Amino acid sequence: MGLELSQLAKGLGGSAIREMFNEAQNMTNTISFTVGEPDFITPQPIIEEVCRRFEEGLTHYTPNSGVAELRKAIAKYHRDRGELDPNPDKNIMVSCGATEAIQMALFTLADPGDEVILPTPAWPNYFGQIGMCGARLVEVPTREENGFAPDPQDLLAAITDRTKVIILNSPCNPTGAVIEKARYDAIIDVLKDREIFIIADEVYSRLVYADEYTSITGYKDILDRVVYINGFSKMFAMTGWRLGYAIAREDIITNMTKLHENGASCLPAPTQLAAAYGLVTCLPKIEEMRLSYLRRRNLICSLINKIPGFSVKTPNGAFYAFANVKPVLAATGMNSKELCMDILKNTGCVTVPGSGFGECGEGFIRITYATSDEKIIEGMKRIKEYISSLGLAL
Repeated sequence: MGLELSQLAKGLGGSAIREMFNEAQNMTNTISFTVGEPDFITPQPIIEEVCRRFEEGLTHYTPNSGVAELRKAIAKYHRDRGELDPNPDKNIMVSCGATEAIQMALFTLADPGDEVILPTPAWPNYFGQIGMCGARLVEVPTREENGFAPDPQDLLAAITDRTKVIILNSPCNPTGAVIEKARYDAIIDVLKDREIFIIADEVYSRLVYADEYTSITGYKDILDRVVYINGFSKMFAMTGWRLGYAIAREDIITNMTKLHENGASCLPAPTQLAAAYGLVTCLPKIEEMRLSYLRRRNLICSLINKIPGFSVKTPNGAFYAFANVKPVLAATGMNSKELCMDILKNTGCVTVPGSGFGECGEGFIRITYATSDEKIIEGMKRIKEYISSLGLAL
């Protein structure tokens, strides 16, 4: 055909997570450690509330920024936690998942040609989202010996006169890294006197296993340049509901909402009202799920470290183990994607190559523990038996 598709569409890469997920669809007896999705069901009171609201006939358009009840509930939730004190009418936008909130933030903050700094390994969708707004991605590799937390001096070295935005994701997907306070203090010291926006993706902030958690919200002096991102997918196991939100100063939210209006437009009233109800009635459920993930984290890390040529640093947040498999790659001549495909073919276990999270992720594979103890035990057993059967000199 003579008509060409857009360069944006043709040039946009897909997610390694979905690639592995799709690869396994035609196989049987598989165990998936791919998609970052809680295996819990949304708490029953939230489900009952959404059903009740639909039965009331709430099936019409809603305000672009979200229903007032949910925006007020979000504001109260953060106020009660001593984090933020947003005006629900001016500083909050409800989005189609946290994913859309990040995209709208990037479209609002960055022009084509601006540079966006991203510590990597990082969630693959950041790469595509930065490309979609025409900005230039600047990767800042993190290191396993630092728990994959970004080094302030590396961030400083990456800043140029074109730097417009930095994305900070803590806890981090895919590594589970949590930026501790001393390091966060140093990062803020680098950024506080520079005119750079910060997109703070804290969707895993309720899934932290360290004694303390440092949020961007603790740095009041720079909050006028921060777009805070969170959502309900991980908090209440509501991934399929597609509910996220952004908190920022009024002009940022106003412009993000205009962009949202021209895309998703608005979200259903029942789902939003049910999420607001969850913030009032279901907060204890979050702790129940967190404790389950903590147990699974300890289980999977102990089992990964028993696989020949595998090792993992214990993550402090989210529900991902970022396993170092460099000895296996060196012994087999494979790269991380080839190893993941080989493991899938021979064990039925679906993992994700570290290269899918940035170049510095090569040599690692991501294994999610948002699944049952039984599947973790069986999956790691299969992988251990297969790697052992190769007879590698490790």
